[in-house]
Amino acid sequence: MTRPPGRRFALLTTLLLAFAAMPGRAALAAELLVLERPGCIWCERFDAEIAPAYPATAAGRLAPLRRVDLTEPWPEDLADVAKERVTPTFVLVEDGQEIARMRGYPGDAFFWGLLDDMLAKLTGGADASDPAI
Repeated sequence: MTRPPGRRFALLTTLLLAFAAMPGRAALAAELLVLERPGCIWCERFDAEIAPAYPATAAGRLAPLRRVDLTEPWPEDLADVAKERVTPTFVLVEDGQEIARMRGYPGDAFFWGLLDDMLAKLTGGADASDPAI
């Protein structure tokens, strides 16, 4: 006997809601802002050394990159995030609120450790090295 389509939808919805409410998953509303401007050589270095691999990392799944060009108008949904002059600046945001900030690009040898420190401040103490993320 097959279930009516309405029951399948209700089951799927329940499962999705349960997954979203799992401990350690609260940071899904997080993102890593990259405040940049055209011609910034350190932004270009970040783009070459980190950006291509970032989405495939645990950190990238926990806090996807969102680029903000400082020569453009400031996005309305970032009204609670302070503007910056230094580029690149990395701002960890969760549910529209700034959690942590890294001014400048320290190079690939230091970026990941500093980012892990930032991610640990997310709700639930997220750890980017956790393979469950």
